[in-house]
Amino acid sequence: MTKPGVFLSVIFPAHNEADRLPRALEQTITYLEGQSYLWEILVVENGSRDATFEIASGFAAHYPTVRVLREHLPGKGRAVRAGVLAARGDWRFICDVDLSMPVTEINRFLPPNVQADIVIASREGKNARRFNEPAYRHLIGRIFNLIVRILALPGLHDSQCGFKCFSAGTASQLFPLQTINGWTFDVELLYIARLRGFRVVELGIPWYHDPHSKVKVLCDSARMMLDLFKIRWNHLRGKYAP
Repeated sequence: MTKPGVFLSVIFPAHNEADRLPRALEQTITYLEGQSYLWEILVVENGSRDATFEIASGFAAHYPTVRVLREHLPGKGRAVRAGVLAARGDWRFICDVDLSMPVTEINRFLPPNVQADIVIASREGKNARRFNEPAYRHLIGRIFNLIVRILALPGLHDSQCGFKCFSAGTASQLFPLQTINGWTFDVELLYIARLRGFRVVELGIPWYHDPHSKVKVLCDSARMMLDLFKIRWNHLRGKYAP
């Protein structure tokens, strides 16, 4: 009998996450140990100046289902790409270390609960709930999403939430084409997915604002706006062509 492979890979991009990573790994491991499928966790440390790598390595030494990768340059998109392409699971789940979405939601992103090539968490629409988010951050986020919908992803109400699940086959086609290493990497991936005809499903989630978010609203919003024009320019230049 053929031994079943890894069903789910959970990828944690981790930059200066020494404080939050232990809790994230403990909760995720506890949850996944209660599941019937085979799983793995990949922590991708990138350019940290604290003990993130050492903490992740400690978990990996104790749990054979935890692996640690190291990227020496920062950038969430860079870390996610490395983790997803190194993963072995049939499904590759990107997970923020802050666990602003409870890990108990993970199975909702997987078959047979949903059938799609890509499932993205949404803080908007049906079954979505936000907790403790400052009004100004919500407003800036909705303005940015409106611009994303106009320039790149019409019809998607929340492309920026940090929890996304890709089938292995979909990931193998999309991530090698990714050019953006910063926060807007997921908009680029979804844009390419739309060009390729992949099915994307938004899944409403409960989301709890973390006051220690790494996103610097004003500075990062400006950079992300420039990335949107880069995505369109890349398309015109044929960088996303099959």
